[in-house]
Amino acid sequence: MKICHTISSIDKNSGGTSTYLKLLTDSLLKKDNIHQQIVVNNSESPLKLNNQVIVNFIENGKGGFFKKNNVIENIDCEVLHANGLWQSVPHKTINFALRNNIPYVISPHGMLEPWSLKQRRFKKQLGLKLFQFKDLQKANCIHATAPMEVQNIRQLGFKNPIAMIPNGVNLKEFSSAIPNKKNKPKKILFLSRIHVKKGIENLIEAWQLIDKELKKDWKIEIVGNGDENYIEALKEKIVSRKLSSQIEINKPVFGDDKIKLFREASLFVLPTFSENFGIVITEALASYTPVITTKGTPWEDLKKTNSGWWIDIGIEPLKLALEDALQTNEAQLTEMGRNGRKLVEDKYSMKSVAKQMLELYEWILLEKDKPKFVDII
Repeated sequence: MKICHTISSIDKNSGGTSTYLKLLTDSLLKKDNIHQQIVVNNSESPLKLNNQVIVNFIENGKGGFFKKNNVIENIDCEVLHANGLWQSVPHKTINFALRNNIPYVISPHGMLEPWSLKQRRFKKQLGLKLFQFKDLQKANCIHATAPMEVQNIRQLGFKNPIAMIPNGVNLKEFSSAIPNKKNKPKKILFLSRIHVKKGIENLIEAWQLIDKELKKDWKIEIVGNGDENYIEALKEKIVSRKLSSQIEINKPVFGDDKIKLFREASLFVLPTFSENFGIVITEALASYTPVITTKGTPWEDLKKTNSGWWIDIGIEPLKLALEDALQTNEAQLTEMGRNGRKLVEDKYSMKSVAKQMLELYEWILLEKDKPKFVDII
């Protein structure tokens, strides 16, 4: 099977979507007779992909997504998988697929979630009218990562088949040994893109409201990249709240260094306003680290499996969850960490995700029986 993946960026600083694509392509290579290529914008610091995956970088000049590009015109595939919305590369490749009767799947990666659609609303409404609605409407299948995302896509009026396949992690990268979390002070980790959507300001405000005695043995480490002006504004807020000794912001780390941070942390927090999945949550759980996140994510499993806190969005719910976590003894946190690791092993391994994605491609191409995870109306 020849598969072409398309995405706007595979730069190592571009966030969870590019990481997802690397994990998916790596896992699909373990299947027989799979040939993969990626069509993507040029990148200064691309993720290191398996050399069996052909990467075709394209340059986008002033022609925007109406400029003809030889890389796209020479795509050779049986099924196209477009990742992300609004960008020229996925749109151009979908146009190519439509002209050449190539079936395609779109993974919005949360870009159709209500919170995301409200950001730059006019621009997105215009994009929907000009090209994005058509691209989605004509897709053979739309890929969602959680029931909540399926529901939100349906509410927008799309009647395509929707495949509900979660994101996953390569468990081989995460040691099965229970880590030693004896740090002094204990660490609360935020590791993600530093963006207003992620709720970092709520984290700072909530931390300030917690009694000094309760949090004296803890510190918060915020790790990631983002707009420099926004990062500076967060640093100024930390200073103005006199929290510099308790909260620090550090540059992003990757690979083994990133996993080391997850394993060292006693608690992971993602106080986001909106997330279609949140791969960093899976990575934290795979590292035996309990998680606090919001109902802006589809992570009710945290509550069901006693591996973390799934809370309402806002400062007060976050404050209460943090206070609860700080008062949870070490043995209980360790048990929650074990529960989280088991949850990932049972439900969110990349091996399982790749198996389902291949089943989806085969259903589209070979008209096999509809997979159970595909919703049709």
